Amino acid sequence: HGSMPFLGVNAVELMGRVLNHIDTHLHPALSVRSTDMPVEPPEARRATLNINGIHGGQTQAGVGTPCVADRCTAIFDRRFLKEESFETVRQEISDILTYLKMRHTDFKAELSDLMVVHPVETDKETDLVQTTARTIRDVLQTSPEYIASPGTYDHKHVFNIGHVDQCIAYGPGLLHLAHQPDEYCEIEHLIQSCKVMALTAMRLLGT
Repeated sequence: HGSMPFLGVNAVELMGRVLNHIDTHLHPALSVRSTDMPVEPPEARRATLNINGIHGGQTQAGVGTPCVADRCTAIFDRRFLKEESFETVRQEISDILTYLKMRHTDFKAELSDLMVVHPVETDKETDLVQTTARTIRDVLQTSPEYIASPGTYDHKHVFNIGHVDQCIAYGPGLLHLAHQPDEYCEIEHLIQSCKVMALTAMRLLGT
């Protein structure tokens, strides 16, 4: 009960120990790791860990429940680099939990994976990439940039499940506007990208 919290173990407070350890130990370690891939924006070339959410104890809605929180869940978004392995990345989090279990007898925790996405890369010499690049030069009168994204697209399913090894992400819009409060795409950019995709498809189909 909230009036006698000393009789229980507060899971939210224990989660604070996890977050503190991540902030003081893991975040500094991640900040010095970088990839050789041409990721855009450049700031995303470093390994990152974002705390997407924390849930524990009383919910915001409803009547107050003066109880000591018996559980607390945190959702982490760990964007790992091509040079890192998923197993190593996961072990880093697991090691933190193991360390805290050894230091605090009242600490109990489990680690589970909600979604795992491995990096996907298409060879620049493939027909798809070469044809798309040629079409961009012809339609837009500019040389294409070959970049990597820190995000995750549906083409990972095409690559990994569909076994289509020629798969790229291409479309309209300016990258620096993505994921912003005022995100938008100019109509002209949309028209241009449609022309590029249509002509690329025609060339690949031999029409």
